[in-house]
Amino acid sequence: MMFPLNTSEDELSLFLLIGIPGLERMHIWISIPTCLMYLMAILGNCTILFVIRTEPSLHEPMYYFLSMLALSDLGLSLSSLPTMLRIFLFNAMGISADACIAQEFFIHGFTDMESSVLLIMSFDHFVAIRNPLRYSSILTSSRVLQIGLTFAIKSILLVLPLPFILKRLRYCNKRLLSHSYCLHQDVMKLACSDNKVNFYYGLFVALYMMSDSMFIGVSYVFILKTVLGIASHGERLKALNTCVSHICAVLIFYVPIITLATMHRFAKQKSPLAMIVIADAFLLVPPLMNPIVYCVKTRQIRAKVLEKLEKLGLKSK
Repeated sequence: MMFPLNTSEDELSLFLLIGIPGLERMHIWISIPTCLMYLMAILGNCTILFVIRTEPSLHEPMYYFLSMLALSDLGLSLSSLPTMLRIFLFNAMGISADACIAQEFFIHGFTDMESSVLLIMSFDHFVAIRNPLRYSSILTSSRVLQIGLTFAIKSILLVLPLPFILKRLRYCNKRLLSHSYCLHQDVMKLACSDNKVNFYYGLFVALYMMSDSMFIGVSYVFILKTVLGIASHGERLKALNTCVSHICAVLIFYVPIITLATMHRFAKQKSPLAMIVIADAFLLVPPLMNPIVYCVKTRQIRAKVLEKLEKLGLKSK
């Protein structure tokens, strides 16, 4: 019997998410580190946003772009948090079709937004190293805002068709998804109607996002070429050191997503456990690690965060 997504109330479609196969009895214990990671990710990114918002000395393009990265990380965390915690805390696997489609829209949207922000930040580093004297005149506050809004709108428009092309599919008795949250490529595989449109558009979205990584690589080729043209060895190291945080953020973000996308589309024999661990890392690790990396490697951010913490400590006394 078939159940289309556009069903009446007495034929409500339901998908089943999955926790960690073979460790169902351990879900309550797994929920503890999962909750801590979500809490630290949300707290860390909110701290970054608060510090940049309240410190006039940080009202510069680099930190505006870091704010955009923190917003993207918050979006990723909050998009996946409800289903993951329901599974690990209460073993509640069911999710309605509409909620699943809404979740995949937000996850893919914030994923593309983070990818775009990382691309913008690579351009920001290139301008800062190539034309340090003209940096402020090239990347004015209004221009940074325009860039941010343009890429945010682009991310929304890119993933906007995904919910609609999923809604048009018909779904049979297969209800079990492969992750603790909904992804477009995972949901479309459950359809018993023709999903070629979904496959090709999903592939287009994935390739479009992967093109960001290619442009980031091109940016770093130009950055390296510029740095090698600097006469002083100390200045070279100083210029490259400004890129370390961004390089870490790029690797943290792209390694899981490229691995997951490759396994989804091309691996014939996939380990369910490996797929789930990589998929969970894809949404948990970047929002958790990015604030830590930028606080450790960016002196201005670290100093202002410590200053805020000291003020809070003095007030509590």
